[in-house]
Amino acid sequence: MTRNARQVKILELINEQSVETQDDLARLLKNAGFNATQATISRDIKELGIVKVSIDGKRQKYVREFGDRNVSNKLVNIFKHSVISITYAVNIIVIKTMSGSANIAGMMLDRLEDPDILGCVAGDDTVMAVTKSESVAQKISESLSGFLER
Repeated sequence: MTRNARQVKILELINEQSVETQDDLARLLKNAGFNATQATISRDIKELGIVKVSIDGKRQKYVREFGDRNVSNKLVNIFKHSVISITYAVNIIVIKTMSGSANIAGMMLDRLEDPDILGCVAGDDTVMAVTKSESVAQKISESLSGFLER
């Protein structure tokens, strides 16, 4: 199974239940048909912005970090090196990436938390994002292209 599919499954698992350790996550992934090493899971956790939070002062669980609304420099750097092109047509932004990197571009869009982005879908090497209007698609495309020039 692909990295994208595994990472989507990780997000599903931590949203559906309290996952306290990487061992628990590895077991749940294996039950779902994903074989992943501890190192792979650790990398996925970092890429997805997953952190541990206290449940009851004694136990912890994994959650996706949404508190930091700023796009980290590391994410911008990965985005910059994996994106091939950014274009828009009417109210749809299309981001072409190197193979296997579309989830990074999708994560970048999600981290912007722009209310004018109605949603985005990432495949292996393409992200499509739907915006509220053509002018918004143009503005966001230009903004994202600015990240490539940093």
